[in-house]
Amino acid sequence: MDREPDPACIRGRSPGSVWGMRVLSLNVLVGGEERFDEIRAIVAAERPDLIVLQECVGWEDGERLRELAEAVGIPAAEEHLVVGAANPRPSGRRYNVCVASRTPLRRHAVHAPPTVAHCVVEAELEPAGGGDPLLLLGTHLVAADEEARLAEVDELLRLLPPRLLAVRDCLLVGDLNGLSRHDPYPDDLAGRLAAAGIDKYGNPPRFAVIDRLEEAGWVDALRARPRSSRWATAPRGGGGVLVDTRSDYIMLSPPLASRLDWADVVETGTASDHHAVVARLDWRGRS
Repeated sequence: MDREPDPACIRGRSPGSVWGMRVLSLNVLVGGEERFDEIRAIVAAERPDLIVLQECVGWEDGERLRELAEAVGIPAAEEHLVVGAANPRPSGRRYNVCVASRTPLRRHAVHAPPTVAHCVVEAELEPAGGGDPLLLLGTHLVAADEEARLAEVDELLRLLPPRLLAVRDCLLVGDLNGLSRHDPYPDDLAGRLAAAGIDKYGNPPRFAVIDRLEEAGWVDALRARPRSSRWATAPRGGGGVLVDTRSDYIMLSPPLASRLDWADVVETGTASDHHAVVARLDWRGRS
């Protein structure tokens, strides 16, 4: 049986806990204001140690991120929270990327160059007992098309190149808007996407974004050690056709992937149009 710690013990979790680190990624859908109570309940139920959220529209003051952090016992302090200010969309909205970490962040930076539609949050998490920090990239790749996303992948690989992935504990977390050829898509995927009016992957659909990341060394947690058969995080429909797709990923460098316990999809109901991805790792941060 996959035994979990008592929720009452979370706030008092000690450094080097045997439970390691639980990571959660969720696209909250355009800020999630009217669904915030549902989002908070989902996050609180999963009790993550590291949270990466996308489409945090209107979260610039940090209040909603602090509320989510407090719901799982993450300190609502500057060294634990990052509101990544994204490039503004034509509407003026910023589709921010937010990070909350139980482990203090040794440093962080927010990258929003013109080649990136939203932003990339880069952070280092303090390990227990010293040593090299865990390197994190949290992001939301553009939905437009595969070529635009590949340009954003170049930025990710500039920040964490393959030579680092080979030897360091690294995480890439977020809505990557890309298809993995390892997911169980049907043979008629191209026809189903076309019937549903979905063209952002190309026709025939391309898998180049996830291919390039995997070629660089990134390991898809959900494919490496799934806890269940769930995999689709972004069911999409149109024209009477429903297509199961996945946009949301927790990806690991090879050294960290060797300490992956499991990964899974958490259904969100009406809280978002994305389901969450969660993974548990044998990595012990300093709390």
